[in-house]
This record gives sequence, C-alpha cells and structure tokens, in this order.
Amino acid sequence: MQIGYSENFLKQQEKAPEHVRILLKERIRIFSRDKFDGVLNNHKLMGKMKGLRSINIGGDWRALFVELSSGDVIFKAIGTHSRLYK
Repeated sequence: MQIGYSENFLKQQEKAPEHVRILLKERIRIFSRDKFDGVLNNHKLMGKMKGLRSINIGGDWRALFVELSSGDVIFKAIGTHSRLYK
C-alpha cells in the first residue's frame, strides 16, 4: 500500500497546531503498519461523504482518506470534527 496526500490535505496539515502534526505523523506510521489498528478508529463515512473513510488523529482531530481499488490510499483532508463534517 502506498500513501499519498492531496494538495488540500498538505495545506490543512501546515495550518494545524504543532501537537496535531506530531500526532498525525504517529498515526500515519500506525496506519501504514495496520490501517485498522484500534487507536485509529478507521471507519466509513456516510451521506455526502460516502466513499471516504476517517481516522482519529487525537482529541477532536480527524483525517479523511479514500482507498483506491489498487489498495493505495490518498489522504484528502485533516481538521476538527466540526470543520470536516459541516
């Protein structure tokens, strides 16, 4: 599995607080070993976000991604729960 990042994700990551960026690196490391590790709470999204999945980064922060048919993953967005799910 290869992990990619959308331009939008990279911009949002840059604006995130430092402690969130540190947690994100740790979560991506965990994700690359086992994308269903319990700490991630990896789950499908419904409604207008159908086709995306979400993992917990820490506190109220989430990262959204899409899994391609090849098994590769592209992270699309990162933000607080309330920002992402408006």
